[in-house]
Amino acid sequence: MRHFLKSRRFVGFLVFILVLGGCATYYQQNHQLQKYIVSGNLQKADQLLNQDTRSREGRNKLLYYLNHGYVEWMLNRYQVSNQYFLEADRIIEDYLRNYGLEALALLTNPKVKPYRPEDFEAVMLHYYTALNFIQLNDYEDALVECRRINLRLQQLNDQYADHKNRYQRDAFAHNLMGMIYEAAGDYNNAFIAYRNALNVYEEDYQKYFSVEAPEQLKHDILRTAYMTGFQDEVRYYEKKFNTTYNHQPHEHGEVIFFWLNGFGPIKDEWSIHFTKIPSPREGYVIMRNEELDISFPLYIGNKSEDEKNAFAQLRFFRVAFPKYVERKPVYQQATLQMKNNRVQLEKAQDINEIAFKTLHDRMLREMSNALLRIATKKALEFAADQENENLGTLLNIVNTLTEQADTRNWQTLPYSIHYARVPLEEGKNVIRLRTQSPRHGNKTEAYTFQGQKDKIYFATKHTTASYAPRIR
Repeated sequence: MRHFLKSRRFVGFLVFILVLGGCATYYQQNHQLQKYIVSGNLQKADQLLNQDTRSREGRNKLLYYLNHGYVEWMLNRYQVSNQYFLEADRIIEDYLRNYGLEALALLTNPKVKPYRPEDFEAVMLHYYTALNFIQLNDYEDALVECRRINLRLQQLNDQYADHKNRYQRDAFAHNLMGMIYEAAGDYNNAFIAYRNALNVYEEDYQKYFSVEAPEQLKHDILRTAYMTGFQDEVRYYEKKFNTTYNHQPHEHGEVIFFWLNGFGPIKDEWSIHFTKIPSPREGYVIMRNEELDISFPLYIGNKSEDEKNAFAQLRFFRVAFPKYVERKPVYQQATLQMKNNRVQLEKAQDINEIAFKTLHDRMLREMSNALLRIATKKALEFAADQENENLGTLLNIVNTLTEQADTRNWQTLPYSIHYARVPLEEGKNVIRLRTQSPRHGNKTEAYTFQGQKDKIYFATKHTTASYAPRIR
């Protein structure tokens, strides 16, 4: 450490990390992109992304590909969209820890590292690729993407020794898989997928994310069980759902309509203070926050004498962490109407809630990393002060300025996903999506479908209107 402090490039290093320590959050840095998307100016959003060569090659390149895939999806350029999403998937698969950046992050903040997605973000790109494949009438590849959702979740959760994440299975992935199987005429696998979806809704989603199994899913289970000839299952679910199934075939096909509402949360920063207290275990120091009643032991037995002395000087310090800030959607509910038939769209996925719970579940791991970062900074600060008092003071200023949380996240994801199914009639069908807001009134959009025997259409609408987040 002392050799590093004596380096003539040390001052240049301090300037470099001060530049990295800019105070603007990722949301503030990308406000123009969000503005174009919300206003519906998707061509401008696409141009802005095409000109952003820095993000395409830099530490935010994963977010660049995710955002670009989303914009192309909104523009109905499904093949191009999937090219971006598949590249994002490759980045996630091939992500290797850059130990140089890991070390630099301990001296500055996590923003210097290539962005690693939250678990639900790594999953959501498979939703979009599946939706793209559906629009391209490629049901086989759409099913592959649905299967990969739960495989990816298993892969991600296997990385955590405690396995305490609440988001371990995805109900809507199974639900979507059932819809695709059914559109392909495979009622047996559709029934299995719907049944799996129901289990996850009942066992995980209702308890952790306050999302109950949609009524439409119950009808789909009964219908596919009937179509497969599983009479015992029909009777079982009739009893479970307290209903009697009356099979009514949709002779002219139907529409499955997905309504993506609003935008998911953004990340901001918050901080807490820790105090060092004595540890009964040799080789450890304990960092404690009385207000939150949390303590973290840090092992320093393998540190150099200089670093141990630095840890001995630790008394009281601030640590920055990421937090989510909700963006409430303008429209609260929606219905589909065709002639006299009105259907309420039901919530199937609450991405906002999953985001908050996912971050909460990894917060203890986040705190441990943050404390190690602060301790390393203080150790370097102490060593610098031993060499030169002015240098130690300068490093203290740098450490204070660069103690920031990573506020990056995929900010074009929806707040929630609702869906409904509407049977079609022979010939031309006009279906109206009516979104409702208590403050901004109602909005109606019309969609046209041609009735066709055994045909299942998939349609998607993202209503991007959201209230501005309350950030510092």
